[in-house]
Amino acid sequence: MKPLSAIAWLATCLTVVAADNLKVPGESPLEFCNSNRDHDAVQIEKVDISPNPPKPGKPLLVTFNGEVKKKIADGAYVKVVVKYGLIQLLSTTADFCEQTQNVDLNCPLEPGKMVITKSIDMPSVIPPGTYNVLADAYTDDDENISCLKATVNFPRPGLLGEEL
Repeated sequence: MKPLSAIAWLATCLTVVAADNLKVPGESPLEFCNSNRDHDAVQIEKVDISPNPPKPGKPLLVTFNGEVKKKIADGAYVKVVVKYGLIQLLSTTADFCEQTQNVDLNCPLEPGKMVITKSIDMPSVIPPGTYNVLADAYTDDDENISCLKATVNFPRPGLLGEEL
């Protein structure tokens, strides 16, 4: 094997290993933002969504399994960025505790195992294309809660409203 070919092969193998290391276990498009998550306040064990990928007009069932390692109090926040292709649609910072109320939780979140199941009504009309979402959450002391990203493609519907 030529030295340049060997280097290319090794780089490819390392990229695949790194990508596998970032994939959130379960059936979802979620990935962790980085490989060092030892100090995250929430250790995510598994996330399943159904259907995967999400479909316009269909309910999306999300099941989260994880463990809160450190108490999460009022003042925690999440930075969210949503892009449509290269176009940034949203960049905002939201109150983490207000967002947890959407899944029937209230702050403070105490340490312990957690299983959350939530059904979300997807809009019936979603412009076709690729959406990239980043959610980076922090405690009131600016310590990482968790950081997740996802890429979801909504294909163009076929003729007569059927998907291709």
